[in-house]
Amino acid sequence: MASCVIASSRVWRPQMTEEVARRTGVACSLITTKDALTVEYLSRMKPDYVFFPHWSYIVPQEIHEQFECVIFHMTDVPFGRGGSPLQNLIARGVSETKVSALRCVAEVDAGPVYMKHPLSLQGTAQDIYSHASRIIEDMIVEILQNRPIPRPQEGTPVAFKRRKPSEGNLADLRTVQETYDVIRMLDAEGYPPAFLQVGKLRFEFSRAALREDRLRADVVITVVDDDK
Repeated sequence: MASCVIASSRVWRPQMTEEVARRTGVACSLITTKDALTVEYLSRMKPDYVFFPHWSYIVPQEIHEQFECVIFHMTDVPFGRGGSPLQNLIARGVSETKVSALRCVAEVDAGPVYMKHPLSLQGTAQDIYSHASRIIEDMIVEILQNRPIPRPQEGTPVAFKRRKPSEGNLADLRTVQETYDVIRMLDAEGYPPAFLQVGKLRFEFSRAALREDRLRADVVITVVDDDK
């Protein structure tokens, strides 16, 4: 019987595993932690594919060499290989991208491509990740049903660097649009929010709404303890 494993450290679409199984008739199991992804476990499961939607870790070489591992990257590769793709795209003013399904190889995001689907970058990071998860579910179903042959990437690679929490500081921004974009690109569960610090007060922003030259956002204010 055909089977697959879905490994996701950020489960933006909790029903994905069940929906993939329902839509394809393929037995699916879910991994949500790095420690659970082992050769021993996968050898027992004997999956046709191991899918990695929203996986935050490097896939060990012993795994991607023994199993057909498919990662999903939120850029039109080879443009945008590397870390923090959503945040780097928004920071560059990109409003439309593609979700690329790639075979996992040793070089980060450099594997051949099974398929690409368009993705809008409008809304908060939470909105975008949720939308991307629905697209990824459709891509997984399509791969399981059609077994496409991945094709080598074409074009000149452009690498992204993983962004740091300190880059969410709004202090040096000069426009309302820039401020809006930084707030929304970090507005998702598990991400450090955009912030300002004034003396011992830290202001953290979410739910930004842009209206012409005016920005509204929710703010949480806390006192920073410098001794910690």
